[in-house]
Formats: sequence, structure tokens, C-alpha cells
Amino acid sequence: MITLADINQIMRDALFLIIQMSLPVFLTSMTIGLVISIFQTVTSIQEQTLTFVPKVIGVFMMIILIGNWMLTELSGYITNLWSDFSKYVR
Repeated sequence: MITLADINQIMRDALFLIIQMSLPVFLTSMTIGLVISIFQTVTSIQEQTLTFVPKVIGVFMMIILIGNWMLTELSGYITNLWSDFSKYVR
């Protein structure tokens, strides 16, 4: 029988995994945006689309660099969740 504590643990692990996997990509995007904003302020260029392409490239590069780790973490979580499936069905 699944208890409320089990559900809380599953949700806690899932949310922690989401934060853990999205944080490097988010920080990369935020850092690139900050650098481009400083560059725009210094040069007085106020083009709104200037940040889009570098952010997309940076996010893609980060996913290429850490994608294997992200998939390993996600598949480990899913494997643990499915290995305890019989406990949840009772």
C-alpha cells in the first residue's frame, strides 16, 4: 500500500531532479542574456532580437555538453520508480 509519505518522496525526488537538470541550462541562458545586456548598454544598441540567437546557441551547446548526464539521471529516476512499482500497486 502506498502511503502519503511515499507520494511525498516521489514528488520531492521528481522536483529535485527537475531543478537539478534545468539549472545548468537556465544559468547558461541567464549568463548569456546578462553579457548581451551589458554589451547593449555599453554600445547603446537596443536591438531586442540580439539576445535570441546567442541564447539558443548557448542552450544547445549546454544540452550537447551535459545531455548524457541529464539522460542518465532521468533514466535512473525512472528505473528506481519502476522497480518499486509493485509496492505502489498493492
